[in-house]
Amino acid sequence: MDIRHVIFDIDGTLWDAAQQVTEAWNLVLERYEETKGIRLTVSDMYRFMGHPMKTIAEMMMPGLPDAKQDEIMNVCMAEENDYLETHSGTFYPGVEKTFLQLKQEGYRLYIVSNCQDGYIQVMMKNGGLEKDITDFESNGRTGKFKADNICLVLERNGIPKEAAVYVGDTPMDEIATREAGLRFIHAAYGYGKAEAPDAVIGSIKELPEALREMKEGGKF
Repeated sequence: MDIRHVIFDIDGTLWDAAQQVTEAWNLVLERYEETKGIRLTVSDMYRFMGHPMKTIAEMMMPGLPDAKQDEIMNVCMAEENDYLETHSGTFYPGVEKTFLQLKQEGYRLYIVSNCQDGYIQVMMKNGGLEKDITDFESNGRTGKFKADNICLVLERNGIPKEAAVYVGDTPMDEIATREAGLRFIHAAYGYGKAEAPDAVIGSIKELPEALREMKEGGKF
């Protein structure tokens, strides 16, 4: 079956917002007595990227009661969304043009991320990408993990698994993609490595050609 649907991760795939998110979260951590001694770095944020929010809370605030972790993380998420409205992440070169090219070639585009609700929306707004995305889903909106959200997007859009591919940058993306039953394209310019991707791109600009090569090589 011909591939017609491309699902994207965000962080490390479409943009890098680690600096901006770090700044936003540090503003929140400073407000709480329990976390005043925590000062995040961009390296910390790269380590957090891709994990569900609950896992990040445990990594960032070990030892705090679950209820306090949840409270602080919820404030971090809200602060992050507001901060990104005026302090945009940095889009990787070629995102907008690549989306346009893919749409012209007949692909439909989607986003599935482990982020909070509102993050995808502000990213699309900052990049002017709302017109390009057919559907999106997040851990923050459904409470589900990435593999489940990939399957949810496929189901509600009537997409056979054989007709879709996921593009992401981390081992967690690759694992989730396999769990969902899709083929995986590794964005090697992002935050992580991949074990056995179906294709590798060194820039988002290489994606249309990678899809063509996969088809010609019989991988679809």
